[in-house]
Amino acid sequence: MNTPYPFTAIVGQDDLRLALLLNAVAPNIGGVLARGEKGTAKSTTVRALSTLLPELEVVAGCRFACDPGAPDPGCPDGPHRAGGSVTRPSSMVELPVGASEDRLIGALDIERALTEGVKAFEPGLLASANRGILYVDEVNLLHDHLIDVLLDAAAMGASYVEREGVSVRHAARFLLVGTMNPEEGELRPQLLDRFGLTVEVAASREPDQRVEVVRRRLAYDDDPAGFAARWTDEEAAVRARIVAARALLPSVRLGDGALRQIAATCAAFEVDGMRADIVMARTATALAAWAGRTEVLAEDVRQAALLALPHRRRRNPFDAPGIDEDKLDETLEEFGGQDGQGEDGDDDPDPGPGGGPGGQPEPDDAPQGDGDAAARPDAGEGGEPQPAGGAGEQSPARAAEPFRTKVLSVPGLGEGAAGRRSRARTEHGRTTGARRPRGALTKLHLAATVQAAAPHQRARGRSGPGLVVRRDDLRQAVREGHESNLVLFVVDASGSMAARQRMSAVKGAVLSLLLDAYQRRDKVGLVTFRGSAADVALPPTSSVDAAAVRLESLPTGGRTPLAAGLLRAHEVLRVERLRDPARRALVVVVTDGRATGGPEPVALATRAARLFAAEGTASVVVDCESGPVRLGLAGQLAGELGGTAVTLDELRADSIAGLVKDVQGSRRAA
Repeated sequence: MNTPYPFTAIVGQDDLRLALLLNAVAPNIGGVLARGEKGTAKSTTVRALSTLLPELEVVAGCRFACDPGAPDPGCPDGPHRAGGSVTRPSSMVELPVGASEDRLIGALDIERALTEGVKAFEPGLLASANRGILYVDEVNLLHDHLIDVLLDAAAMGASYVEREGVSVRHAARFLLVGTMNPEEGELRPQLLDRFGLTVEVAASREPDQRVEVVRRRLAYDDDPAGFAARWTDEEAAVRARIVAARALLPSVRLGDGALRQIAATCAAFEVDGMRADIVMARTATALAAWAGRTEVLAEDVRQAALLALPHRRRRNPFDAPGIDEDKLDETLEEFGGQDGQGEDGDDDPDPGPGGGPGGQPEPDDAPQGDGDAAARPDAGEGGEPQPAGGAGEQSPARAAEPFRTKVLSVPGLGEGAAGRRSRARTEHGRTTGARRPRGALTKLHLAATVQAAAPHQRARGRSGPGLVVRRDDLRQAVREGHESNLVLFVVDASGSMAARQRMSAVKGAVLSLLLDAYQRRDKVGLVTFRGSAADVALPPTSSVDAAAVRLESLPTGGRTPLAAGLLRAHEVLRVERLRDPARRALVVVVTDGRATGGPEPVALATRAARLFAAEGTASVVVDCESGPVRLGLAGQLAGELGGTAVTLDELRADSIAGLVKDVQGSRRAA
């Protein structure tokens, strides 16, 4: 067994360590989500916590770690008799990103259930994690339905398995810890809210601290056991402090003054629902117990707010988590000690850090006004070709207000990762048929199984009322749901787009499509073309937030190398097919259809577009042409791509009924 890195030997990461320890003291806080860049010891810190948790006394032979003092009356391994307990370390269970639902919640042996009439249940990871830690690395990459199951179990303290009329329930109380790199995509705000606390993790910029991190890590790698032995006393002290805080926790008093501060803080930051108030109350109480106090102070409320509120303030999916500490201090000071008792505010009239500058306005780096995108109407449209970063470049335009778009989907039936865009064969969804199982049976099609077994009952010697079922009779349910896709944006950033003051509207439309891609769990990529070349502004990624940032800073100017943009997009798709063959692509070309620069630009663009049509790639052209006289070039491009064209106005959900039908119809006609 590998020797884990000592928790007390970790340098820095004070907020993450505190959040984990508070959950160890009070697991009902609801777990921890650690967000941060790669290489910041998130996983190391979480794994190190398991060695600090007190040992558990469990019922001997129980696969669900029942407490001998209060065994679960509904335990599948029960009923448990008195005595026969054993002591073991707290469990640390890791949930892989690619785990199936059966691996998470457990699986019923359908064959035994049908043939023997018994509930043969094989426990999953939720059972193994009961009364321990369940750790999910890269939780933002976990499938949505698994996250829903996971968070429901964490909230209810139990896991329910309902399959074909057979029901199993078991206890599932665990400390849920997730880590993620925001660069790989964000969790939905409603899922963020289900984590009790969140911590932003970043590597230290102090040279001395970084030196100490490297020194300790090298020493651990050379001799893990010896390095851990040097931290035995510190580890034992923290372990004893956790036990003492747990014992003190029921005696901690949360006064009316502290409760008023908690409620006022959540109201001041406009947090939805009441979960934040409850989590803050539990966290403040745990902080007092951790400090060895029986009274919650304003400083506990302040620290609880910093841990429990930042991720709950996201309104827009692209908003970064955060909290204004100056506003927090003002709220705590305003509502401190106003309950007539003075116990929770008078002892600490200034809970803030003190001495720091406040009230400074946030910088506004973006240019003011949409007209900045059209400083020179003739930029890049005449004379010599302008390079991408040359004199024809204009400052980025602000994106217009995003709107709800009509659904764009890939025609046909795919088999990609679960999502919410295009039709696909998935593990979840409506049942459309049955087939023989390939490997282990997971979704039984009961009617098809009975139909397959019925003709053989006499030959199998059936004499009673039961049905004689063999392995060959079992049928797997075929289900249809929705998949996520790769939505590749190919955006015209040439001077012709900026000259007509359209870039603001174009960016607003692309931002709206990015919001739609976020909600449908797609991967996105961004290719831009202007001047004399095309660039991959963002390689395909699950981080839709990153695409929005790149879009906002996108400059414009120069000629319109449409062929270069299409060829670069074609190459991006070729590479992505090698990486993920099952994920289908939807190409969204945002342009007015013009092609300038170089010899025969229109002919080159036509040949490039036909590459997509030949491969059957689904495509949509968002026509950005405006004015009383329209050339219809975007429509011609859509025809060569084998896709469809829509205007910016038609892209709105309330303006174009049946756009999906049009996209699919044009693809079938092609």
